[in-house]
Amino acid sequence: MSVKILHRDDLMLGGFAGLKEHRLVVEPRLFGEGVEEGSWPGIGNFVYLADARFDPKGETMLHNHREVDVISVIVEGRIDHEGSLENGTGLKTNDVQVQRAGGEGFSHNEINPDDEKNRMIQIWVLPEHAGEKADYRLYKPKEGAVTRVYGGGEDRKDTFSARTTVDVARLNPGEEFDSAEPFMAYVTGGRGTLGGGEEVSDGDLMRGDYLHFSAETGCELIVIHA
Repeated sequence: MSVKILHRDDLMLGGFAGLKEHRLVVEPRLFGEGVEEGSWPGIGNFVYLADARFDPKGETMLHNHREVDVISVIVEGRIDHEGSLENGTGLKTNDVQVQRAGGEGFSHNEINPDDEKNRMIQIWVLPEHAGEKADYRLYKPKEGAVTRVYGGGEDRKDTFSARTTVDVARLNPGEEFDSAEPFMAYVTGGRGTLGGGEEVSDGDLMRGDYLHFSAETGCELIVIHA
């Protein structure tokens, strides 16, 4: 299958509380058919991806999650995190927060502490085993590197073990990312070129059976494998 591309700005802008968001991945198995027109289903246990901007001083308000792993990638600005896991943690641009709700669940509120809008990508992955203990991880992906923030074999100690994986690639101009297996990938900054010569940029979601991506500028990419 050649790489297919979904453009964020072709979708309806929604949101709730103090944020507005485009929902690019909304898995019908979880949310039902036709819930978000134009969005794509996920792959594996990856079921949701939203590109959100918080209003100045905006917040989600306190809410609960259960039996889902919630991955938050801070693209611009800051987020103050309140809740039952790591209350008081402050997140800044390029930080990645991973929260495992497990069987006990967690409650949290995400807050923009600043007077300008920020931007956060939120990804949901269903756990492979019910009843896990709630847990928390924080990552700081480095420029010019690919950082695994979720999934991998049971021998990994640096991430939650899962078949579905999530990598954050912060590429310098001229650097490449290759995948030889089915994937979904979202560009959160900069622009690059696919193997067939097609250009993609911030706000483009891709899916296909293999990926060859070359960064034309400094570029950020979130890559999910099932």
